[in-house]
Amino acid sequence: MEARPAVDDAALGREALGVLEANWTGAGTVPAPGLYPHQWSWDSAFVVIGLARHWPDRARDELLSLLRGQWATGMLPHIVFHTREAYFPGPSVWRSQEHADAPDVGTSGLTSPPLQALALWWLYKHTGDVAFVRRAYPALVAQHDYLATARDLGGAGLAAIVHPWESGMDDSPAWDEPLDALPMISWGHHNIELEERHPASDHDRYVWLAMRYRDAGYRPGYLRDEHPFAIEDPMFNGIWLASCQALAELAPLARADPVPHAEQAERIRQAMLDRLWDGCFYPRDLRTDRLIKVCTVGAFGPLLDPGLPTDHLHTAVEMLESARFMGAAGYPVPSCEIRAAQFDRTRYWRGPSWVNTNWLLRRAAAVHSLDQLGQQLTNGTLRLVRQAGFRECFDPFDGSGRGCRDFSWSAALTLDMLADTVVE
Repeated sequence: MEARPAVDDAALGREALGVLEANWTGAGTVPAPGLYPHQWSWDSAFVVIGLARHWPDRARDELLSLLRGQWATGMLPHIVFHTREAYFPGPSVWRSQEHADAPDVGTSGLTSPPLQALALWWLYKHTGDVAFVRRAYPALVAQHDYLATARDLGGAGLAAIVHPWESGMDDSPAWDEPLDALPMISWGHHNIELEERHPASDHDRYVWLAMRYRDAGYRPGYLRDEHPFAIEDPMFNGIWLASCQALAELAPLARADPVPHAEQAERIRQAMLDRLWDGCFYPRDLRTDRLIKVCTVGAFGPLLDPGLPTDHLHTAVEMLESARFMGAAGYPVPSCEIRAAQFDRTRYWRGPSWVNTNWLLRRAAAVHSLDQLGQQLTNGTLRLVRQAGFRECFDPFDGSGRGCRDFSWSAALTLDMLADTVVE
């Protein structure tokens, strides 16, 4: 484990702000220097949340920078390319500039967990900036309309992800089964640092999936009828539900009707219960019409729903606190259940703990007034960054840092958690 001097909360907060300043490009915040040189959508939403109480002007700039990458379809891409730094797959692979619906700035052709409306609500909650709500609200309504139309591939009210990258949890063992059903591919173009996270064969399949979608013109009809990877993911849809509820609360400020957003949240809730629940929430593979019975941290995404039925809530929280997850680890929350054959404490989303999913579960605990759970998540997460720094992820047993250093969402969400630990 990395040695790290103890720091007080004020010093830790200054360090976090320093990381975010260093990772700002002038047009957006990169997730980390080096490996991630562009703006990632999910990461930026967490940056907005973390800066809302500390640097609201930068938080607004961050969200606007991301929204400049939005397609005319409403799709908010998972990467916006603001710099010329090399990255694979970069603009030459995605070829967004060849698509009539794409913006002037280069982007990927995939989306990511739709956390942006919740981030806008968080920013409004802490700033009261109605003018900015009115400015950003229409773009986020368009994003949600895109998910409800182009991505309801199962026809039941849930959005489907069509690539592991869209989940935000790229190498989760939940994707092993659908990836194994794809042909073996070898492109011969590998990023050595990425290969430490994914086997080369998986990364090649990721690129192959992206290129198939690109070559089909990024058409929704192709996704519905032909694309071989289509998953209804509980974390993605739990986040979408929470963002629908955020838009319902923001709608009156934007002089809009909140009812469609509340109705969308209700459809998502019912569909998750009907289609994804079997003792916990599992992803559904639309190509086999079967649940993928691997329990990961994604299973707890639906806890973000304040309307989750009590029995489902209690069962999910019991599992979270059990020896399958938090009960057997020294730090919250392992990204895969510890007893699973696929669990690996060293590999990315197959075991390590992450600040962003800890924050989401902390938010879920607040939604359900689970104060003790929320405090446990806060204390454990802050303990990780105090001893190992703002790392990409952490060993859930000994707390050692893994992946990139100076990771933006780890720094940003640390700021948010520190703000709640101040004693009045």
